Order: sequence, then C-alpha cells, then structure tokens
Amino acid sequence: MGSLFRSEEMALCQLFLQSEAAYACVSELGELGLVQFRDLNPDVNAFQRKFVNEVRRCDEMERKLRYLEKEIKKDGIPMLDTGESPEAPQPREMIDLEATFEKLENELREVNQNAEALKRNFLELTELKHILRKTQVFFDESVPTVYKSSAPSHSSNKYRRLLQMADNQNEDEQAQLLGEEAVRASQPGQNLKLGFVAGVILRERLPPFERMLWRACRGNVFLRQAMIETPLEDPTNGDQVHKSVFIIFFQGDQLKTRVKKICEGFRATLYPCPEAPADRREMAMGVMTRIEDLNTVLGQTQDHRHRVLVAAAKNLKNWFVKVRKIKAIYHTLNLFNLDVTQKCLIAECWVPLLDFETIQLALRRGTERSGSSVPPILNRMQTFENPPTYNRTNKFTKAFQALIDAYGVASYREMNPAPYTIITFPFLFAVMFGDLGHGAIMALFGLWMIRKEKGLAAQKTDNEIWNIFFGGRYIIFLMGVFSMYTGLIYNDIFSKSLNIFGSHWQMSYNKSTVMENKYLQLSPKEDYEGTPYPFGMDPIWQVAGSNKIIFHNAYKMKISIIFGVIHMVFGVVMSWHNHTYFRNRISMIYEFIPQLVFLLLLFFYMVLLMFIKWIKFAATNPKPYSEACAPSILITFIDMVLFNKPKEPVKDCEVYMFFGQHFVQVLFVLLALCCIPIMLLAKPMLIMQARKLANVQPIAGASSDAETGGVSNGGPHGGGGPHEEEEEMSEIFIHQSIHTIEYVLGSVSHTASYLRLWALSLAHAQLAEVLWTMVLSIGLKQEGWFGGVILTCVFAFWAILTVGILVLMEGLSAFLHTLRLHWVEFQSKFYKGQGYAFQPFSFDAIIENGSAATEVE
Repeated sequence: MGSLFRSEEMALCQLFLQSEAAYACVSELGELGLVQFRDLNPDVNAFQRKFVNEVRRCDEMERKLRYLEKEIKKDGIPMLDTGESPEAPQPREMIDLEATFEKLENELREVNQNAEALKRNFLELTELKHILRKTQVFFDESVPTVYKSSAPSHSSNKYRRLLQMADNQNEDEQAQLLGEEAVRASQPGQNLKLGFVAGVILRERLPPFERMLWRACRGNVFLRQAMIETPLEDPTNGDQVHKSVFIIFFQGDQLKTRVKKICEGFRATLYPCPEAPADRREMAMGVMTRIEDLNTVLGQTQDHRHRVLVAAAKNLKNWFVKVRKIKAIYHTLNLFNLDVTQKCLIAECWVPLLDFETIQLALRRGTERSGSSVPPILNRMQTFENPPTYNRTNKFTKAFQALIDAYGVASYREMNPAPYTIITFPFLFAVMFGDLGHGAIMALFGLWMIRKEKGLAAQKTDNEIWNIFFGGRYIIFLMGVFSMYTGLIYNDIFSKSLNIFGSHWQMSYNKSTVMENKYLQLSPKEDYEGTPYPFGMDPIWQVAGSNKIIFHNAYKMKISIIFGVIHMVFGVVMSWHNHTYFRNRISMIYEFIPQLVFLLLLFFYMVLLMFIKWIKFAATNPKPYSEACAPSILITFIDMVLFNKPKEPVKDCEVYMFFGQHFVQVLFVLLALCCIPIMLLAKPMLIMQARKLANVQPIAGASSDAETGGVSNGGPHGGGGPHEEEEEMSEIFIHQSIHTIEYVLGSVSHTASYLRLWALSLAHAQLAEVLWTMVLSIGLKQEGWFGGVILTCVFAFWAILTVGILVLMEGLSAFLHTLRLHWVEFQSKFYKGQGYAFQPFSFDAIIENGSAATEVE
C-alpha cells in the first residue's frame, strides 16, 4: 500500500552481462518491463555504436513489412490479430526472417510490375479500340483525297465539287487547307492526299491542345475529337481518368513533324490508324482478341497476388512484433558499455526495490536460455542523482494517476494525490453536476464501457475522442454514481423531485384559497412538522416558485465554502506528511504550522460560524435565536478581518452568536497576522544563521531541503539527493517572499474559487428546468392520438438536448472546473510535481507505440 501513496523506492544498479547472454537477458527484461536503462555512451554517434548494423537490418525488415501492410490494406484483406505477443526471436532467426521478407517483397514487386505492364498494355489496346471506332466515324463524314484537273482553267470547278462532297460544317477549314494547293496543281491525273495522325489525350488538356495546334500551324490543320464515355484506369496509380480521341489532318512533312511535337508536349498518345476501312476493321478484330487474352492473364495475375497477400496477412502482426522486439533489444544493447576484454557488457539501470528479486530471476532465465555458464551480476550503486518517479497503477487507478501527471510528475517519494483524487474528484464533480437522471445516464455509459472493455480495447481505434472516453471509463462511472448521490441529496431528477417519504410540510390553507391565489406562503412555525425530511431536500421546495432559488442558493453556497475549506486544510496536512518523511524540520515548524494556523483561524472559523448559525437559529426558536436575529456570516467575517464594530442588532436580538465572540475573533485575526512574518522570514533567517555557523558559502547537499523549501529526493528513504550548489541568500529570500504572498492571497482567492461548486450546480439545475418547462412540458400538455405523436417528437428533441447539453457540455464544464480545483486549490498546498517519470524498457509499450505510429501513417 505504501507505493499507492508514494512512488516506489528506486535503486540505481550496475549490470554485468556476458556478451553471449546479453541478448536473451535484455529480452527477458523487456518482457518484464521493470528496468529503465541509462545511456552510458552519450557522446558516441548513433552510427558508431556496436550493434548499429543489427538495428539497420531491423529497420530494413520493418520497411519491407510496412510495404506488405500497405499492399494488404490496398486490397482490403483483413490481418489476423490474435492479441498474443510472441517471444523475441533468437539472433540466428533474424536470417530466416530476412530471407522470408526478401522473398515476399521480391515476389510481390515482380507481380506488381507484371500487373502494371499488363494494365499498361491493356490501356493501350483499349485506347486503340476507341480510336478505331471513333476515326471510322470521322472518315465517314469527310473525304480525304483531292483530284487535280488536267488544265488550270478547270481547277476551280473541280475544287468546288470537292467542297460540295465535304461536310457542311467543315467547308471553311477544308477550303483553307486545300485551296492554294489545288489551284497550283497543273499535271493531269495527279491526286493530292492529306496526312493524318490519331491519338488519345486527357480530356482536361484538350482545349489548350487545340489552341496550340491552331497557333503553331497557323490554322493549316483540321482537328476532330470525340470523348471516350467510360473512364480508363491509370496503370501507375489506379486512378480513373477521362480521355478523348482526336484525329488531325494536315499536308506536308513539316506540319507532320510540328503536330507530333505538340502531341508529345501535351503527353498525348499517338496510335497507328490504317487509311483503308478494311484494314481498320481487321485491326479492330485483332485488338478485341488481344484484349480478351489480356483480361484472362490479368485475372490470373490478380489471383496470384491476392493469394500471396492473404498468406502474408496471417502472420504480419506477429512479424511486426518480432521485428520490433529485436530492434528494441539491439537499441538497448547500444546503451551498454563494453569492458576491456570485449566479452562483457556493462549497463546502468533504475529498478524498483520491491522487484529486485523478480529482475534477478528474469536475468537468470535469460542466461539459461542463452546457454551461458556465467551468471549475470546486478549490483546496487550509491548516487546523488534524483531517481525517476514510478507509481504502480492498474486499469482502475491509471486514469486518476494520468490526471495528476498531467499537472506534473511527482518528485521522487513525494506524496501522491491520486489515491485521494479517486474520491474527491468525482465528489466535487457531483456537487456541481448533482442530478439523479443525468448522473444515471453518465454512470450507465461508464458501466457499459467497463463491462465491454475487453472487446472495446481490442478494436484499437484511432479516434482520439473515443480513446479519451474509454481511457477514463472508471472516472466517468464514478462521476455518474456520485452525481446520482448528490442528485438524491438535492432531490433533483431532470429538474423534478422524488416524494419518497412524503413532505414534512403541511398545507394550512383550504382548497378555495389555494385555487384563487397564485402565491402562498408556508410558515415554518405552523406548517413545518419539526422533523427534517429523512434524506436530502424536502420535495416541497420543487414547487416553491418564488423562493426555491433563494433557498438553494444559500444552501449550496455554504456547502461550497465548507467543502472548499476542508479540501484546502487536507492539502496543507498532506504537506506535513512530506516534511516528516523527508525530515525537513525547518519547513515543518516554520511553514506547515503557520500555514495551518492561518487557514484554521480565519477560514475554518468561518465554517464553524455556519454550523453555529444552523444549530442555534431557527424559526421556531424565541428571540434572540429566532430566524430574524440570525446574522450574516459574510458580514460577520468581513467585520472580523477589518476590526469593524458590528451594527446594532434588531430589537431583542444579540450582536454575537456566542459569548466572547468578539475577543475570540480579534485573537484569531492577530494570531493569523503573526503567522505571516513567520512564514516570510523565519526559514531564510535560520538558513543564513546555519551558513554563518558552518562558515561555508554556500552549503552543498546537507541543507538542500531547508534552503530550497522544497521536497528532498534524498535521505534514508530515497536513492540519493541532489548534489549541486545551493541558491544564494537573495534568491532564497525572494523565493520565500513569493511563496508566502502566494499562500496568503491564495487562501482568500482559493476559498472564493470553491464558489464555482455553487454556481455550476445552480446553472445545471436551472438549465434542466428550462428544458423541462420549454420543451418536454409542451408535449405532455397535448391530448389524444395526435398528442401522442407530438409527445414522441418532443421527447426525442428533449432527450437529444439533455444528452448533448446537460450531460456532455455541462459534464465537460464541471469536469474542467473540478480539475482546476484539484490542480490549483488542492495540490498547490503540498505538491511540487518536479520529478520525471519512470520509463522502463518494456516490449508492451514499444509495440503499442509502434502500432499507433503505423496507424497514423
């Protein structure tokens, strides 16, 4: 139980391992997860360490596994995850693993390359098929040949007949392209042919491609294009792309060269297209036959690839675990030193003292596994270095410890607030969130996550919000349970009350009076039975429309201050445990005692006045202890601190609540004021006096606790203290001044800060009442079958608002305020949080972090 309230006692040990047994021993320690190794080669480059080649081999294996994982995920193949963690393989097994991964990678890359080549061939054949189909339409719409006349005088007539045979839409283009050549033709029987190229281009590149052709060829080309309706698959990345078929008519080799360069610049693919229709039909038939053959080959290739990936998916998780364990072992071995003989590895590590024998057993198992005859040696060392902080946790306490560590990791062997937070955190949350219905929703959600935690944890989702909820499932459950309790105390369930025991107030008015008057007042003298409601608030306050908020305000404001002062006093008492454990007598006498006295004489006295007022004053009591004579606690406290004379009381009432109150209040204020200079000056003066007596400037080591006013990490209970020079006297005075001013002013501000318990509780109750009055009550007032439909819709809307606003948003608000009360108001009284966490060499943590990094990638 000691480790629950303080961190584990740690020891710095020196470990000697035979080189042959080092791998197996470190493997056993990784499975155990209780040793934190120190780097004994901080000045050695990572590439110059002994096992750097093995680490590189592991990196290469991890790269191959990531490649396999990417291909498996691309095909949507499920990877088998048994949840088991195989042991780290022996070093000689690395060769087999490397060979297996190399074979799989090469086979998969070869299959991918073949598939990519086949897909590229398939794409080319598909594009050629579309070209042959579309160009047939182009050739049917235009005439590519021009016949020249035998005499120049008849050239214009034959040219007109050529234009008449062409398509009406292309008359201008063909006249511009053929006119001058036809006019210059002079030899009889000679015909002129147009050259053409056909190809495929991306659809989005077609408009600039057309403009470039027009400008570069000065309008002496004729372009026809048609879209390919079905998208084509890019063999490089598998994306679907939209393309268009084009055919360009031109005359002359110069234009042909220019057109081909432009096509190359726009990455258009050109394909051969025969001029004769019969040749085109024959080519199309051949293309269709080859496409069918390619489809068959592609299917077989994909089946083979799928079989390879399915076989790899069965072992991929285990392979990842094995490789990461090997890499972690060699990375840890790189932290060790080699002795002179090169046959022994030397390491330094932090170990918990309670697990010393367990670690030795693990080392013995590793030695036996390796077959070594030389046993490992684990020696405890003396050190002045601060040990790491190690708080043992389980699945229940882990979330609460995380809340504390988020503020700061505890100093070594400092009091751990986590065990107390298990109770105080959900309780203070419930004071703000108190509602039986809302608490039940939260508790059921937490209970569901607890009951299903194994299945939910196995899912390993990367949803950050869900992981936060699931990690804090026990906190959510306890907050819900405590909220149900405070909801019963407030007698509040969805802004309504439960009349379990029957109200202890009686109605003295007749029926007609009640029906005719909107507001009626019940007198506690006549209408109250004299005994309180057995548990929580009397349900009659729920229908008290005029003074319900006034009554709840007074009640919740007072209990907020009461809980706040008790919480702060408990925090100061926790500092006493720190001072006694570290034997810091100066801080005990001149810090703890004045702080406690200051807090008790002022603020705890105010709490006592609240109880005295509740006990002595009542409506049924005669004067001077009737309700009319009850003084205001706030005014009384202000008059007490400012030494003001109280105002004259009402007739037949007394000024003070008990005999000698004025004297007691003056004495308490004076004693509290006397505590301030003690906290401010006593400790620095004693340190200065001790330095003069020792005639040493400054004192090192021994008086570190007294001088810094903090928590020592040394002493008989620890693993060593800080061995460094102490602060100058001026810095000590400044530090103590800041600490004193912060405590004195903080006592006032922190007490007022606990009023957030009252404010959020009131806001939560009022929001619940607003939702009931303005939403659900509308549906409840409807009648008939139509009213049932309206009520169903209204209830659904009310339930969504209740869960979304009152449970989630208000719950988050109350959670953050509770967290602030613990971090600032409570932990500031005793908790330094200046340590560093114990980070043992653990395979479980390494594999978990590696899996998370892989999922993010």
